[in-house]
Amino acid sequence: MADHLEASVTLPSDPASVSAARTYVVGTLVEWGLPADTELADTVRLIVSELATNAVQHTFGQSPTFTVDIDLDRDEQLHIGVTDSHPRLPKRLPAAVQQDNGRGLVIIRWLTAECGGKLSIRPTREGGKTVSIELPWTVPVRPVTTAVQQEP
Repeated sequence: MADHLEASVTLPSDPASVSAARTYVVGTLVEWGLPADTELADTVRLIVSELATNAVQHTFGQSPTFTVDIDLDRDEQLHIGVTDSHPRLPKRLPAAVQQDNGRGLVIIRWLTAECGGKLSIRPTREGGKTVSIELPWTVPVRPVTTAVQQEP
């Protein structure tokens, strides 16, 4: 595999884009060698769903689009970031707060830590923000098979 792979997609800030973001990321990772039926693929699906949902719900219509970037460095580190143009950074809610929503960042942080990764939030030069995760790339090596021709 190459030393560095990257992919990106920009989607409208619309609830239907959450599914599109999830499908895009997992499809790309499958192309890069991640089996779709693994625990890591399921974890990435959930993380991307939460990141994209946050980009849609918490920008209050002030970010018409969001961008999902995927980077794989030297088959070691997977980076997934979601960038929107809304300047407000996500805030951590107290554990005692009883709400129907607002726990996405806690879920992302927990899932990322469970995989040995980390979560980061940084402002962009354009005034928005990027919420990203970094995970170790632990895709099992698939054996290379070669076709052997038998003589008739």
